[in-house]
Amino acid sequence: MNKKYSYIGISFIILLFGIYTVPKVVDRFSNSTDLVKFNKVPDFEFTNQEGKTITNDFYEGKVYVVEFFFSTCPTICPIMNQKMLTIQDEFFGNPNFGIASISITPAIDTPETLKEYAKNNGITLKNWNLLTGKSENIVYALSNKGFKLYAGKGDEEHGGFEHSGLFALVDKDGFIRSRKDEHGNPIMYYRAIEEQGFPDQIKELKEDIKILLNE
Repeated sequence: MNKKYSYIGISFIILLFGIYTVPKVVDRFSNSTDLVKFNKVPDFEFTNQEGKTITNDFYEGKVYVVEFFFSTCPTICPIMNQKMLTIQDEFFGNPNFGIASISITPAIDTPETLKEYAKNNGITLKNWNLLTGKSENIVYALSNKGFKLYAGKGDEEHGGFEHSGLFALVDKDGFIRSRKDEHGNPIMYYRAIEEQGFPDQIKELKEDIKILLNE
């Protein structure tokens, strides 16, 4: 009789374990299949904080996150930088991960300025490039047309320029990727800051970086 009850008890524990773990497995695989592929990042050529020329080739075979910013931004950039630092720390030392922070004020953000910005803001990841271009128009074209993330002139209270508070996730083949929301719609980009009562999506971004690194 005791053996019978012990078998029943073991069976019950196994059943509970299965109920708990199966959804976790399903969730994991649904996340991996939910990363939608968008357009490929257009060709670009910029100069980083070390004065080196950086093109798409630098990120070939790497998963990377892209943001548009400027060093004198008084509003959302400092917040975005703090969120990006947590991503840096999460994947520090992984040679297959990188970050591209593209300045929308290239006339102001020289390589020397960006190097000082990196030093003052804790940017130490080897594959984190702070990038500046030859003109605003080149950067605006990449941002507005290539990534479909707004960048342009703005109010003085915002430092005279405006840009999106979103991060773009790019896979090893250079395609923009994202998960779907709870309604099955692709989010395309990840909120770096809380907007209109919606929380940031840094946790989700980190999860999806890991998925792409394992592809």
